[in-house]
Amino acid sequence: MVRPCSHRLGESLKTQWMAHLCGLCLALRGDHGQLARVVTNYDGLILSVLTEAQAERAGGGRRRTAGPCPLRGMRTASVAQGEGARLAAAVSLVLASAKVRDHVADGDGLLARRPVALAARRIAGSWERAGARTGADVGFDAAVLVDAVERQFGIESLAGLGTPILTVTEPTETATAAAFAHTAILAGRPTNAAPLAEAGRLFGRLAHLLDAVEDKEADAAAGAWNPLTATGTPLTEARRLADDALHGIRLALRETEFTDGKLAHLLLAHELGRSVDRAFGTQSCGHGPEAAFGPPRTPYLPGDPRHGGNPYGGEPPRPDKRGFWAGCAAAVGLCCTCKVCCADEFEGPWSRRRREGCFSGCDCSWCDACECCECCECVSCCDC
Repeated sequence: MVRPCSHRLGESLKTQWMAHLCGLCLALRGDHGQLARVVTNYDGLILSVLTEAQAERAGGGRRRTAGPCPLRGMRTASVAQGEGARLAAAVSLVLASAKVRDHVADGDGLLARRPVALAARRIAGSWERAGARTGADVGFDAAVLVDAVERQFGIESLAGLGTPILTVTEPTETATAAAFAHTAILAGRPTNAAPLAEAGRLFGRLAHLLDAVEDKEADAAAGAWNPLTATGTPLTEARRLADDALHGIRLALRETEFTDGKLAHLLLAHELGRSVDRAFGTQSCGHGPEAAFGPPRTPYLPGDPRHGGNPYGGEPPRPDKRGFWAGCAAAVGLCCTCKVCCADEFEGPWSRRRREGCFSGCDCSWCDACECCECCECVSCCDC
């Protein structure tokens, strides 16, 4: 779900992000061999990010210099290490194991062939056992993840029209809540366990909902099981639940004590909002005041001038692009007026597509990015 662009991270946070991504990959290789590196995923490394964000000494002894890697252009890098990276590796392995078994059960692609399915089951079993061992090494009982996977299959087999969608998402919520809460234990901040468990529970809900939304059409075409279709949950209700989960995650983060929580805040309070908008095909900012604090968004009818069309039905028609020199002039104007940073929305200088300001809609009280917007109020040189 969390796929931040480097231009939104900035150099410092991009370096931190890559340190955790490479740290997770190397933790998988170090404990479980080269093949295990294929389960490296963005969502799993959030556990590493949260652990370091709460630690008394962010960075420092939790980093090491890794050797050259082809994916880094054969450059060395400072990467995350320690219990946070290993927890992320354990969870990634167990969940990847569940994903493989799910694909085998559905007979997707080559997995419909018996020899391939048999090999995939063996790999999945190996990953599950490896994840359990690594989890035990850092004090995390991976049985809660395995139990959630088993219950998930049982719930899905019984779910039908009228079954509440939250009944289907509950096992995923339970698993992610346990993993998020354990980062507080690893960081030595047990008081953070409760709010992080709540953030993890809602993160799991979002993961299940967004996966269902993105796969809905493909599942219908393939005749595969989809939680929204099976339970008869409309997209408007799924969107309402997603927005509520986003709001709950932000509230939980406010109750969590961080040493340096900038990256964790950006990923969980901002990038998740973009993930929701991406899944539902909307253009509006996922972390704006309306999404965070106001009522659920009302779907507009096709062609509605208030939003350019149906937020659940894709993007509106693209406007004509500007020429090179006209775009340059528009870009200068946007920079001089600070709209690129602080505007809720602005028109791209060349593409003329709607874009959001880098720090728009920031609802936090401690993020350094918000301080940038305060200086924009005094800019008067470009009032003309």
